Amino acid sequence: MPLYVYRCRVAAEACDSCRDGVEVFQKISEAALTACPECGKPVVRLLHATPTVRDSSDKKILSDENLKKHGFKKLVNAGGGKFDEAV
Repeated sequence: MPLYVYRCRVAAEACDSCRDGVEVFQKISEAALTACPECGKPVVRLLHATPTVRDSSDKKILSDENLKKHGFKKLVNAGGGKFDEAV
């Protein structure tokens, strides 16, 4: 289930919860909240990026040896709309 963040539409009227943003787990099919669950003031759902975790193992996963081991082919752009197989 996605985690949605809601914030009060009018900052001056916000309670501590909706001033900073209320986090709510909801199904995608559920309607967005219209009021703060704490104070009842109108809220708006915020769009925010989820953090991604990347580490040095990405290089190992995408290495030529690992791709070949798992049956993948690596294509390299040769120019002119053509690709050469590198692995």
